[in-house]
Amino acid sequence: MTPSDALQAWLADRRELVDRALDRFLPTAARAPSVIAEAMRYSVFAGGKRLRPMLALAAAEATAGTDPGAETAATLALPAACALELIHTYSLVHDDLPAMDNDTLRRGRPTAHVVYGEGTAILSGDALLTEAFVLLTREPQPEAVTALPSGELARRKLEAIRTIAEAAGAHGMVGGQAIDLKAAEPGAPPLGEAGLREMHARKTGALLRASAVAGAIMAGASRDELAAISAYGTHVGLAFQIVDDILDVEGASAVLGKTAGKDAAAGKPTYPALYGLDESRRRAEASMARALEALDEVRIGGHLPAIARWVVARTH
Repeated sequence: MTPSDALQAWLADRRELVDRALDRFLPTAARAPSVIAEAMRYSVFAGGKRLRPMLALAAAEATAGTDPGAETAATLALPAACALELIHTYSLVHDDLPAMDNDTLRRGRPTAHVVYGEGTAILSGDALLTEAFVLLTREPQPEAVTALPSGELARRKLEAIRTIAEAAGAHGMVGGQAIDLKAAEPGAPPLGEAGLREMHARKTGALLRASAVAGAIMAGASRDELAAISAYGTHVGLAFQIVDDILDVEGASAVLGKTAGKDAAAGKPTYPALYGLDESRRRAEASMARALEALDEVRIGGHLPAIARWVVARTH
């Protein structure tokens, strides 16, 4: 089996694990008004790469070693992995709204506000974000990881919650979206290299970095390992966004699962707009190389290197 085949087999297994857990963790019509429960599930189960949960699980397994072991590490990190997907999905629901990106296609299906109306779409996004933090506080329960003292489990949970909350809020994803909206206003000055990098680091990179870091935290990674995972996540996040910008220019809507060419049509700042396609590809490759170097410094492997390579090589 080639490294690529091994990664695809692992991704398929872990995506199935995450989807089963998401189905278990999400509210049902028995717990919440049916329209909200249905709208939440519509967006979560519309498909997607599940990259953020995959990063969390891969980082947990790569830093677990023999204690607590890869399977226990996956159990510890699975709730955080699912919470990250809920937060990511909420951000997509809100980004697609007419007041934001005004998009009608997401993950190959009509966006939530097209199907359920703007009000319900907003509320479903609010519910996904809130449910993510309910999940982070509740799971995993101590009896699921009996080898870990309850005090240590609580400490890891709190550190993971802080990491994810900072990445999702005004310092991270929300702040990046605010920069994006401001930059797209008529007459707004161009962002330039520093501004574009900051916007992407907050809007996309922060949650990708937090995904890897949160998984490593739940597995009990050392401080040196956490620093390396954080650097890895930062570089992978930038590479991911550069490739996203490239695909928005080159991709087809049917392949991407979202409307291609939207960024250019809206006059949004992107790497291809600033540097051209060839230089953008070079920068994505360079970010991937720096991500791999960060892992090499502390001898972390597992599936993390292959995920970084996949991020740059992907076509959707």
